[in-house]
Amino acid sequence: MTTVMHFMTTITFKIPEEVKNTFSKMFGKSQSVIITSLMMQAIKEEKRKREQIQAIEALLALQPSTLSVTAQDITAAHCKRKR
Repeated sequence: MTTVMHFMTTITFKIPEEVKNTFSKMFGKSQSVIITSLMMQAIKEEKRKREQIQAIEALLALQPSTLSVTAQDITAAHCKRKR
């Protein structure tokens, strides 16, 4: 049996008092679990965005240099379409 050790750390950041109070009332003792889950979700989303940009840049590198649209232009257009 393998034992995996997870080291925990504390993060301090400022948020509006009203948000803190409402969050505390809604989630009580599970606040750390909720924040951890949201942070993991944000990390996954950012990784996916970066991979998309790399893929777009790789595809654009295959195109002739006359193409005037950047990877960021395509990503921005894609994000606007999702809204």
